[in-house]
Amino acid sequence: MPGRYWAWLGGTAVSLVGAQAMAFAMGWVAAGQGGSFAALVLTGITLPRVLLLLVGGAVADRVGAWPVMVGSDTAMVVVMVALANAAWSSTDPRLPLLLTALAIGIVDAFYLPSTGSMPRRLVPPVALARAMSARHLAGQLALFAGPPVGSLILVATGLAGVALANAATFLVMLCVLVALRPRGDGLESTEAARSAGDRTEPTRPVWRTALDGLRLAWRHRTLRPALLVTGVAAGFLLPVPSLLVPLLGREQGWSSQVAGAVVAAVALGTVTVAVTVLVRGALSRPGVAAAAGLLVAAVGVALLFAGGSTVLVVGDWPLAAVGAGVVLGAGSGLFATHVGPLILAAAPVTHLGRVQSVLVLVQSLALLLTTNALGSLAGIVGAAAVLYACAGVLAATAMVALTSSALRR
Repeated sequence: MPGRYWAWLGGTAVSLVGAQAMAFAMGWVAAGQGGSFAALVLTGITLPRVLLLLVGGAVADRVGAWPVMVGSDTAMVVVMVALANAAWSSTDPRLPLLLTALAIGIVDAFYLPSTGSMPRRLVPPVALARAMSARHLAGQLALFAGPPVGSLILVATGLAGVALANAATFLVMLCVLVALRPRGDGLESTEAARSAGDRTEPTRPVWRTALDGLRLAWRHRTLRPALLVTGVAAGFLLPVPSLLVPLLGREQGWSSQVAGAVVAAVALGTVTVAVTVLVRGALSRPGVAAAAGLLVAAVGVALLFAGGSTVLVVGDWPLAAVGAGVVLGAGSGLFATHVGPLILAAAPVTHLGRVQSVLVLVQSLALLLTTNALGSLAGIVGAAAVLYACAGVLAATAMVALTSSALRR
């Protein structure tokens, strides 16, 4: 992989740690104002992101990924400095938090499609799977390091200190982007679009070009099944460690340390697969590998309850449940490290930003819908029954994916 990609990934990792630290600090301070307000802050981030994602992808394809990312990072520096100033000068954090949440959601809608397309723009096709595995590892690092860093800064300096630290990480990313300014090697998607013959793009309304991503995703032979499978995985796999494992732990009488160990085991399985792909490369048939990974993850989900209740319980530690978490994480990692490169490689160069916006939209909507439904259902029938239902949906989806000729090839 070229050095420019590693430089971009290094800056991205730094900014992701800052973003996770900021997310923890905002959630903690918002929770101090009550559960309803905390939920409102989360909605303030999610809602504008979902509403504007397609527009963000269209803008990325029209003006280029590099200027969109530079503008987004600059905007985030301004937003974080403004939040720090408001936190210093006001005793009521509610309005600053809500306005910041809305600003983050709007900026994310433009930034995520651009940054999601960068591996394809900076890395040759033969190294795409390795590049995206490295990016996945950077995201996992941020998830591990960000919240503890945010809590330490929050205790030492308050919300203002966390905001300034986050602004510093965006400044680092901004410096990296300036150093990687376009040199005709793939960072400007507008020139790529024109060279491909799409000369009418700059004259069309943005909302029309935004909908092109949805039309392309639906009509494309490979993108349609890959995105549908990704939506199912987002809806029925991602809530397992974040929502269902804690609920299962409370039902089974686990301590918070045990539940945390199971979630950590999921992350361990995911990281292990990502490192393997980074070192040895991806499998030659990514569609089949992704479907197989989803099937393995379904087995891990089904084993969680059995492992936590009856098998290999040593003291208070359900070792079989920890092992099931590793299986779940390995399947999730196998799926993510193969379906991501498949979608990015299948997207036309003229629609990289729009396809990435559709991908994020599919994941966000699926997660938004199923998280609330699964949580409510677990309160009625129990977490174990919901886990088995998720395993069944994931396994059925994996089997259908294996029968898809577009994904098999």
